[in-house]
Amino acid sequence: MITVYGEALVDLVPSAPGPLAPLTPALGGGPFNVARALGRLGSPVAFQSRLSADAFGTALRQSLLDAGVGLSRCPTGDEPTTLAVASLLDDGSATYTFYVNGTADRLAEPEPVSDGYAVFGTLSLALEPGSLRYAEAARASTDNGAIVCLDPNLRPAFMSEKHRLFLRGFLETTTVLKLSAEETDFLGDTSHVPVVVTTLGGSGIRVRAPFGIAEVSAPSVQVADTIGAGDTVMAALVHQFDARGLDRDGLLALGEDEWREILDFATRAAAVTVSRTGADTPYLHELG
Repeated sequence: MITVYGEALVDLVPSAPGPLAPLTPALGGGPFNVARALGRLGSPVAFQSRLSADAFGTALRQSLLDAGVGLSRCPTGDEPTTLAVASLLDDGSATYTFYVNGTADRLAEPEPVSDGYAVFGTLSLALEPGSLRYAEAARASTDNGAIVCLDPNLRPAFMSEKHRLFLRGFLETTTVLKLSAEETDFLGDTSHVPVVVTTLGGSGIRVRAPFGIAEVSAPSVQVADTIGAGDTVMAALVHQFDARGLDRDGLLALGEDEWREILDFATRAAAVTVSRTGADTPYLHELG
């Protein structure tokens, strides 16, 4: 079983250029995207958070259920849904302004798991009190034998020294760390983390694991936008780990050829996501 922890929110995405363009709501949040992507890939996955009872929260819950994501540890609250107002750059990438005060996911009470994969990341790790609770769940999950995977998915508004130190503490429980090339400088030395996967934008993906280093190129596609691309990579990686039946020892024993197969799958999945608008991640049948 794969358990994804963190926020589910609504992205408000401009439908045209300009600062006052109409905003179109889109379901999102890094952990939400990862959980839904895993469900679409056919992985056994559960989501731990707290969803609002408002219209946005209801839509988020239904979308996860439609993808086959388990929500038995995802209660509903009266607080509003977190909002992220997106600004799209010329290259299709997005920057965000977050509205997080008093929102439902801030009050999540995550529970550790005893096996499988526990996936953490994004905004939920930058905001207290939830961030401390997620760190405790990660530590306990590791102690119980689960494999912790982390995608910091850093947002400029939260890239403080305090957050950097928090994440460095989180690395002590992490087996698989996924970073973008831009995040490596902020986080600092990660040589003690057993597996580090680095996304290289349109160039591909690199992994540093016990076998050594490997890199695969990304397919060439027409990019609509890059929303959800990194989340797709994270989901595709964990899907592959779980589908191969890997425990921690098996994961660390993967050789270069196996890693190239895994990374190739992840790049193809991300290529589908960026070829269409929003974090519209692929279903397994779309990947051949």
